[in-house]
Amino acid sequence: MLVLGIESSCDETGLALYDTERGLLAHALHSQIAMHQEYGGVVPELASRDHIRRALPLLEEVLAQAATTPQAIDAIAFTQGPGLAGALLVGASIANALAMAWDKPTIGIHHLEGHLLSPLLVAAPPPFPFVALLVSGGHTQLMRVTGVGVYETLGETLDDAAGEAFDKTAKLLGLGYPGGPEISRMAQFGMPGTVTLPRPMLHSGNLDFSFSGLKTAVLTHVKKLGSNVCEQDKADLARGFVDAAIEVLVAKSLAALKQTGLRRLVVAGGVGANRQLRDALSAAAVRRGFEVYYPDLALCTDNGAMIALAGALRLQRWPEQADKNYAFTVKPRWDLASLAR
Repeated sequence: MLVLGIESSCDETGLALYDTERGLLAHALHSQIAMHQEYGGVVPELASRDHIRRALPLLEEVLAQAATTPQAIDAIAFTQGPGLAGALLVGASIANALAMAWDKPTIGIHHLEGHLLSPLLVAAPPPFPFVALLVSGGHTQLMRVTGVGVYETLGETLDDAAGEAFDKTAKLLGLGYPGGPEISRMAQFGMPGTVTLPRPMLHSGNLDFSFSGLKTAVLTHVKKLGSNVCEQDKADLARGFVDAAIEVLVAKSLAALKQTGLRRLVVAGGVGANRQLRDALSAAAVRRGFEVYYPDLALCTDNGAMIALAGALRLQRWPEQADKNYAFTVKPRWDLASLAR
């Protein structure tokens, strides 16, 4: 089965072709970071307009990469939610217009399910079941994944997501957008232990997260530093923030493995590209004797490959989900737990 995936939930336009027998055949991605940088964040209307401009040229690119034609495609998967409503509508309308023109079925995919399954695209994918740490700009969750569509929420953030805290901390330090990579880069030059920040809910006794208090602690420290803050002060504060956030993420992940009795951890989402998080989890895996899997760095960000994969896996398991009505809807707010079977 050959599935075309279309991702347009926020500020990346991604298209990909995934074959259930041959794997990922092609993927192409356009990031809008340069466009949004001058605004310090994503402008939804600009994001939607850019998706319109980029989608069809990216389609031609992936068809050329895979040396195939629309006639060979069996279905089209698109991100139905969650995300920015206008951006989702662009991807959904393009997917359904193409499907109608080509007489192909469509399937709407949950954006986070795409991230959750993205580590299956690596050369040696993790077998089910596993614990998944889903950590991104909008979500921080621990899930037990028994199979495609079989998910159990073990814990989630009660307020800010980890990626959101990274971005807001970067903004407080006057760093560029997107803030996550910038704060991680600056933390490399900070002195460990110079700035000690709280580890919210580290000893809460459950698997939930909270990062708003950590963000507030950074704000308080920035105010104490005043206007004459030097680059080393910023680096030390960035190091303190990163150390605190990573310690919480790692500790909760280890607790989830212990609670479930599983020995495989999958990391997914944009923050899964964070080098400090990868290093800390890989070191813990060596000490504790569990396996940890990450998506390829190129597939940590939003992308069409994960949507094509999720669509293909769902259609393999539930062929009846193939839709040829073309009366699509989008779901800007959509709880991942609602997919559980």
